Amino acid sequence: MVSDTSFSSVEGPYTAVVFAYHDVGVRCLSVMLAHGVRIPLVVTHRDDPEENIWFESVEKLARDNDLEVATPDDPNAPRFLQRLADISPDFIFSFYYRFMLSPAVLATAMRGAFNMHGSLLPKFRGRAPVNWAVLRGETSTGATLHEMVEKPDAGRIVDQFPVPILPDDRAIDVFRKVTVAAELLLDRALPGVLDGMAPLITQDLAQGGYCRGRKSDDGRIDWAKGAKQIHDLVRAVAPPYPGAFTMLGSQKLRLNATRLMPATAPAAPATLRFDGTHLVARCADGRSLRILECDLDGVALQAATFEEFFGREPVPLGENP
Repeated sequence: MVSDTSFSSVEGPYTAVVFAYHDVGVRCLSVMLAHGVRIPLVVTHRDDPEENIWFESVEKLARDNDLEVATPDDPNAPRFLQRLADISPDFIFSFYYRFMLSPAVLATAMRGAFNMHGSLLPKFRGRAPVNWAVLRGETSTGATLHEMVEKPDAGRIVDQFPVPILPDDRAIDVFRKVTVAAELLLDRALPGVLDGMAPLITQDLAQGGYCRGRKSDDGRIDWAKGAKQIHDLVRAVAPPYPGAFTMLGSQKLRLNATRLMPATAPAAPATLRFDGTHLVARCADGRSLRILECDLDGVALQAATFEEFFGREPVPLGENP
């Protein structure tokens, strides 16, 4: 990456409109407040009653600090755009806000617009970066503060903060690490952004790609794949995400935690059995997964009761998607 010219220095105080949601939004808004940035407006989302809300509330934090809050259905609509233009903030910051902001919205910030992304850009641009990093078997990821441009997650990089992904880390474990990384990164980088001295580094977009959002059915297990790939899928979508699942007849078995076992055997069709202590899935590549947590049609399934449902013989695994 190549360093570009930074902003010209301008003395504070500084104003910023903050678009934020989720835990990263809460922690980064807290950093903005700690640094004394004046925030005339916080823009966030109404919680979706159909979504599992397991994260903290940006709206609550904002109201606890007497900040004005908006929850527009469309932040790019002309009426809301005029509201931002009337504020004419020095900066716009986006911290896990879910809507794309148009060039017209970004242009209302007099000195720049910046986003916190949950990967080490240019890798895993786009949606669900933590889940995709775990799914792809990455051993590290992190947080990136970058300039916002028309193309998502493509602007110049201010700074990055890496975190490790351990072999049995679930996406929620990694997300918590990324949340801390985002907080530390913003605390470190914010003074330079505000005073115009932060170096901006151009991304080499050829070194990464865009990831789409994920749907519940993306958790369906393909038992033709190897044990490591299935283990990574389980980790990537484990609760509080929808989970990895397979059908056993008419019943839905969801795998919530697995462990990749070192022993190998000849390749054979995948099966599931109780070995006397644990549930074990023997995968098509000959490696096995120990099932640490699972549920059957939404009810926790203990390994010792597996044979009551399915008998003593190994149960074949595999289905048409």
